Amino acid sequence: MKQDLILNLYRIMKRIRLVEEEIALQYPKWEMRCPTHLSIGQEAVAAALSMCIRKDDFAVSTHRGHAHYLAKGGSLKSMIAEIYGKSTGCSRGKGGSMHLIDKDVGFMGTSAIVGNSIPIGVGLALSAHLNFTDQISCVFLGDGATEEGVFYESVNFAVLKNLPVIFICENNLYSVYSPLEVRQPKGRKISKMVESIGATSLSGDGNDVTNCYRIFRNSVNSVRSGLGPYFIEFFTYRYKEHCGHEYDNNLGYRSVAEFETWKKRDPIELCKKQLLETDLSLIRKLDKIDQIIKEEISDAFLFAQNSPFPEPQEAFSGLYADS
Repeated sequence: MKQDLILNLYRIMKRIRLVEEEIALQYPKWEMRCPTHLSIGQEAVAAALSMCIRKDDFAVSTHRGHAHYLAKGGSLKSMIAEIYGKSTGCSRGKGGSMHLIDKDVGFMGTSAIVGNSIPIGVGLALSAHLNFTDQISCVFLGDGATEEGVFYESVNFAVLKNLPVIFICENNLYSVYSPLEVRQPKGRKISKMVESIGATSLSGDGNDVTNCYRIFRNSVNSVRSGLGPYFIEFFTYRYKEHCGHEYDNNLGYRSVAEFETWKKRDPIELCKKQLLETDLSLIRKLDKIDQIIKEEISDAFLFAQNSPFPEPQEAFSGLYADS
């Protein structure tokens, strides 16, 4: 792979990481009052996809959606303002961390309800199919969402209609505090299960960003050329607690040894090592990338903190009800 491509992958991952680390740092000040789910440790999948799809392609995500939103090109200032509940937020301060949207870049929303965005992503793929465009729809989900009925219905419909959709499962082994072994039958391979429904299905190392890129490059080309839906299961690991800014290894649902094993395969450090093994002088370029990102983050937080809260009457705008 070309050095510039790997540098871009590093930049996208590092930007996501530093943004979320700053959220974790600022969160205890009680100015951000919405629940927040961080993806620290899981940056490679989102970064790799962003280098393989177009601005007009669609993406939907989950409650853990910061990385996906930023990688798709969503406005950082609007995202941070949204977490602060400000009127300049991407959902005008009404949605918070779990309800992000930026239609200008094809990021069509996140949802706090597990599995809720899956049929929306399939619907977006159906719209591309009916409008004879070559857009694709990317549906991010976690391993827990594969236990929801709507997941099976959506995959079945996508296969039946041969829709241009990629289901991207970030399997981080846990649903809140419950490991896979207490939620799914022993020995089950999620990707193999989905393959039986009829989708092209495979799994990959979600901490190796170049591996993720190669998988996405092939799957995106296949789906865009009309060969039907893909399901990709990436194995990865979140470092922080399920919801919040702290570490939670003290709770006992996962071992410190397991945590440390995954940290040794940190996606950003693996990418950095790969770059420096080919050219040690790149360290200066990596430091410059980090500095530019930190300045951007500082500006975004200042923008959010200085933005106004919504007026009370705005609570009644943008509401829809079925009579």
